[in-house]
Amino acid sequence: MTLELNQEQLEKMKSHPGFIAALDQSGGSTPGALADYGIEQDTYSGDDEMFALVHQMRTRIMTSPGFSGDRILAAILFEDTMDREVEGEPTVNYLWEQKQIVPILKVDKGLAPEQDGVQLMKPIPQLDDLLMKAKKKGIFGTKMRSFIKQANGAGIEAIVNQQFELAQQIIAAGLVPIIEPEVDIHCLEKAQAEALLKAAILKHLEQLQLSKEQWVMLKLTLPEQDNLYSDCIEHSSVLRVVALSGGYSQVEANERLDKNHGVIASFSRALTEGLTAQQTDAEFNTMLDESIQKIYQASLT
Repeated sequence: MTLELNQEQLEKMKSHPGFIAALDQSGGSTPGALADYGIEQDTYSGDDEMFALVHQMRTRIMTSPGFSGDRILAAILFEDTMDREVEGEPTVNYLWEQKQIVPILKVDKGLAPEQDGVQLMKPIPQLDDLLMKAKKKGIFGTKMRSFIKQANGAGIEAIVNQQFELAQQIIAAGLVPIIEPEVDIHCLEKAQAEALLKAAILKHLEQLQLSKEQWVMLKLTLPEQDNLYSDCIEHSSVLRVVALSGGYSQVEANERLDKNHGVIASFSRALTEGLTAQQTDAEFNTMLDESIQKIYQASLT
């Protein structure tokens, strides 16, 4: 028996204009995210201090006036963020009840070593327990990332196999999985890798046996060929196709997004570009609001 989705959140994700804010840097990428924010690694010690600082940064973003559900559909959270509070409320409750932003949880545990030109996800122990905890807290969906470095057919097939296998487990827990097989923007055969990826995704989508109330989302690198993923957008099992910024600047990510009709943003670095701990609240809020508006506009096409 599949647990039911929150219908109000489902309707928002299905039909509301906007984009997804990715606020899910985890242990491996957090020092870099803090450095970009103006907090160097030699100013804190240990994971506890690091995660407290990154939660302060995320809280500043989430409580900013421009960060609201009129332009932002959802926010992707790291488990540590889900377990903390914002302004005295559990983060998940704060996002949905105060901001009308759908909460999504990153569930992967990072990347395995490269093999066949790709990096699969590491095993996710106790995934069922994590999904049950997330569902109880009010999480709508999940995200899990793999990484494609080369146009290697066997490697890409292995990535998509793993993603869809875990997606079935997540769907059964009453959540909507975001499948994220990222293609490295520096891949020398990027267009070829994307063509192989699209073929593998479409094949697996056809094999999915989903009911009307079961969905997947796809989070993909902005492609070399405009509108490459239009078949995926139109597929009956796909709730949304969203794009990661993947290291592109905000300007380039928005330009590429604008050329891919029906795809919306799910940006992390491109969303927080230029934000620093040293800015006044007025400076911070103005810059974030401007970034949100630019990304929102690019997501409307």
